[in-house]
Order: sequence, then structure tokens, then C-alpha cells
Amino acid sequence: MGNSALRAHVETAQKTGVFQLKDRGLTEFPAELQKLTSNLRTIDLSNNKIENLPPLLIGKFTLLKSLSLNSNKLTVLPDELCNLKKLETLSLNNNHLRELPSTFGQLSALKTLSLSGNQLGALPPQLCSLRHLDVLDLSKNQIRSIPDLVGELQVIELNLNQNQISQISVKISCCPRLKVLRLEENCLELSMLPQSILSDSQICLLAVEGNLFEIKKLRELEGYDKYMERFTATKKKFA
Repeated sequence: MGNSALRAHVETAQKTGVFQLKDRGLTEFPAELQKLTSNLRTIDLSNNKIENLPPLLIGKFTLLKSLSLNSNKLTVLPDELCNLKKLETLSLNNNHLRELPSTFGQLSALKTLSLSGNQLGALPPQLCSLRHLDVLDLSKNQIRSIPDLVGELQVIELNLNQNQISQISVKISCCPRLKVLRLEENCLELSMLPQSILSDSQICLLAVEGNLFEIKKLRELEGYDKYMERFTATKKKFA
């Protein structure tokens, strides 16, 4: 991509607060954006070949609310990313991430986090510190079990589809705001699904197709009627 084209994008972003440069084969985060650290609210660099984020630059976008880096080649995130105190939406689908920075819980304004299609082997504990997180997408990773700390998650919707999950802590029923739980295409036996999800949680949409049991067996479990009451009440609300 030519310098003049990039300059034109930078000039436009200066006026709009939005920098979008998708599908351009970029191999690195554009250094030209350092001129815009104080006025960018949205950055979208999806579908490129970016391998890392410049630590000294990425943490300076103090007004940034939305950052999309889907379908790049990121293997690690710098700690400085966690300085983005106004960031509300972070999309990192289809990269090569195995873990998150230890300081990730400092992204205190984060509402939507998408990490689908990475290489995470476990639920990152830092996510439990995000008090405003509404939607968390961890589908298509390599997560095998859901530990007790899941009960501290504040999310409303949790997507764990297409992992390798065979165990789930009963604490998932304690999530104070969890309404939608997606567990499709995992390795769950029916006996490993905590019955308290049905009988004693806030969850009103449970998606478990494509596991190691028939859905009709789920309907025979104790507490299923309570779950259906919540499901039906929610459906009516949105009808």
C-alpha cells in the first residue's frame, strides 16, 4: 500500500476519529497513527498480517473505544494495551493468542470481548476483574475445563462453543448476570453438566447441541422445568 494512500486515511481519521484499514496485507501496526493518539475513537485493522502491536504506541490512544484486529497473526498482546481505560469493544478473533497479559483486568470499561478462533487453553482468570463485561466470546479455542473462578464472571452472555470442554464447575450457576450460555460442540457428557444451571441460575438460554448426549435426555433432568420457565419468560419479553 502506497504512502500517499495511507496519508489520506490518516487525514480522514483526523477529522472523523475513525481509522479503518482492512484487507490491505499490512504486516505491522501503522506508525503513522502516533499523530492521532489523542483523537482516535475507533481503529479497525482486521484481515491483515500484523504479528505484534507496538508497546510504546498502543497504550497512548487514550480516547479509544473500539479496537478490531480480527484475522491477523498476533501471538501475544503487550501489557501497554491494558492502559486503554476507555476501551469498550475489543475484537481479536482468528489470531494465534495463547494467553492474555496479566494486567488485562485493568481494561475497566470493556463491555464486549471477542477472542474466537485463538489458541487459549484455559479461561483467563483476568477476565473476572472486568466488572462491566457484558459479552465474552471464547468459541473455537482449546479450552478443556471451566474452573471455579467462572462464578466471578460478570458477563451476560458467554460463548464457549467449539472448544474441548469436558468439565464445568458448578460455580457457573453463581454468575450473577449470566443469561446466555453457549456450549455447543464440546466434549460434555450429560453427567458433567451441573444440574444447578437448570434449577438454580439466572441462565435463560442454554445451547448444548453437539455434545456427547442427546438433547431429549437433558429434558429429563431435574430442574429442566425451572429452566424452561425462565426461557419462556425471556422469550415473551422479546416477542
